[in-house]
Amino acid sequence: MTIKQGQIGVTTGNIFPIIKKFLYSDHEIFLREIVSNAVDATQKLKTLSDVGEFKGELGDISVRVTIDKEAGTLTVSDRGIGMTAEEVDRYINQIALSSANDFLDQYKDNANAIIGHFGLGFYSTFMVAKKVEIITKSYKDEDAVKWSCEGNPEYTMEKVDKTDRGTDIVLYIDDENQDFLEKHNIETLLNKYCKFLPVPVIFGKKQEWKEDKYVDTDEDNIINDVNPLWKQMPADLKDEDYMEFYRKLYPMGMDEPLFWIHLNVDYPFNLTGILYFPKISNNIEIQRNKIQLYSNQVFVTDSVEGIVPEFLTYLHGVIDSPDIPLNVSRSYLQSDRNVKKISNHITKKVADKLEDIFKKERSQLEEKWDSLKIFIELGMLTEDRFYDRAAKFSLLKNIDDKYFTLDEYKSLIEANQTDKNGDLVYLYANDKEEQYAFIDAAKEKGYDVLMLDGQLDVHWAGLLEQKLGKTRFVRVDSNAVEYIIEKDGDNAVEISDVEKENISEAAKSILPNIDKTVFNIELKSLGESGKPVQITQDEFSRRMKDMSAMQPGMAFYGDMPNMLQVILNVDHPIIKRLQDEIKDKTKEESVAIATEDSKLKQLFDLSLLANGMLKGEALNNFIKRSIDLL
Repeated sequence: MTIKQGQIGVTTGNIFPIIKKFLYSDHEIFLREIVSNAVDATQKLKTLSDVGEFKGELGDISVRVTIDKEAGTLTVSDRGIGMTAEEVDRYINQIALSSANDFLDQYKDNANAIIGHFGLGFYSTFMVAKKVEIITKSYKDEDAVKWSCEGNPEYTMEKVDKTDRGTDIVLYIDDENQDFLEKHNIETLLNKYCKFLPVPVIFGKKQEWKEDKYVDTDEDNIINDVNPLWKQMPADLKDEDYMEFYRKLYPMGMDEPLFWIHLNVDYPFNLTGILYFPKISNNIEIQRNKIQLYSNQVFVTDSVEGIVPEFLTYLHGVIDSPDIPLNVSRSYLQSDRNVKKISNHITKKVADKLEDIFKKERSQLEEKWDSLKIFIELGMLTEDRFYDRAAKFSLLKNIDDKYFTLDEYKSLIEANQTDKNGDLVYLYANDKEEQYAFIDAAKEKGYDVLMLDGQLDVHWAGLLEQKLGKTRFVRVDSNAVEYIIEKDGDNAVEISDVEKENISEAAKSILPNIDKTVFNIELKSLGESGKPVQITQDEFSRRMKDMSAMQPGMAFYGDMPNMLQVILNVDHPIIKRLQDEIKDKTKEESVAIATEDSKLKQLFDLSLLANGMLKGEALNNFIKRSIDLL
């Protein structure tokens, strides 16, 4: 054939610059596209061989990636199906065979959608190359052809000598992208995008350390595993295989996974993969974007939001499905029927796995609960279906490190921790040491105290209150325990409003001025042996504060002052004495009496000290006063 010149078949002059600049958000993706095309061509030839349409020897069917720094070229070569001149004209020269007129209007704001609708992966090469050549020979034994284009609609195509079938894609890397001629960079990209392609991908030779440097051996450097673990049958695999594969996926990881799920579905959608349950810390953001999405073993992304429910994005592992549409918007993914089915299936498999462990190896679930609970709580908070399943195996841990299901714990406490209104009160702590005194007081009453110290525990407790009904979760230090779980009987304090106001003013005069802190004085009957002064924060205000720290939309609560209750036990001798001394006194006189009472000051300072609120001059004065009182 003579040299053929022409223009790539597009119907708008602006489409080519858009392809060059905006086809992908990340230029490095070009390597995935052309290597994947080479693998596809090889797979097609294998299929033709299997059905008898190709009679020749397959021979070496590896895909080879080579760099020539002097020539400034990066080449991807395959021995696949190849193309005839007619096929080059049809598949390369005719971009967007249909609907090209609507191209700009439809995709100018979502350039990543181009490939999904028009199959333009090859043209990603022009993001990094000033010139691209295709040298190809079809398995049909027709003349080989060379196609050449310099990043504009003009191209040339001519007959060339090429004895072997297959295709060479030669990229003349432009000045701005010279880093794609560096061996290390290409090796990194191949490991990222091509690590599990089903056809061997070769990049140079394996190296060995010899005479103080790395030198090439005669052995090809195959960068990929053509039969990754998720494509194998679970029955043929051992625990060691899954652990080894996890280390291959995350070579820099320190912790081993807790357990895993092997996905293998071929109807009504295709889905394979392995999902690992990692050890999850309280900082759940660190765990995100650890699931790798593949399509027929081609790496697509490690951001699977919109494909799986949010709480599953904290798992690690691999999902491979050709039924997930690529390079489309998140809203499109969320409405896609197959994606919904896949998402629901994965959620079900996760719930099945956890429930199975609970039924067969409960001790294992208890052992790993602290690592799992953030993940499970998030699932229950965001997915109603998962909540219904997880409610059966979710665990509550008390301060004695004993575990209970929701039903078990209800049975444990309902006789003793139901208040006079019929509400079942779940007492909890988040710090054993800081809240020790309150925990001890609750235990003396025969109450059980839960340990809720996780990042999502406050939100989860709120959800359980909604779901369980007639249920309150209250932190053990939010009030005197007698008033957290009020029983039948009159606990009212008989005191006049004037006396109450005087005591309140007297107490406030002793308390320090702390920024963004408001003290409210409460008089309560706690018995002669009860603590004379306690400082607490009610459940609602403290919970809003905690939640505001995690949810930007609730920042209003975070800016509000801390509302603290100072509980005075009117049955304690020192508080009784104060009442007697200020009876019938004015506010000013009551304040003067209180400020001169060193024992009273000491009681208030002890309560402040227990709450970490005694600092600076006040702390120094407390120490001096303590010495004087000895």
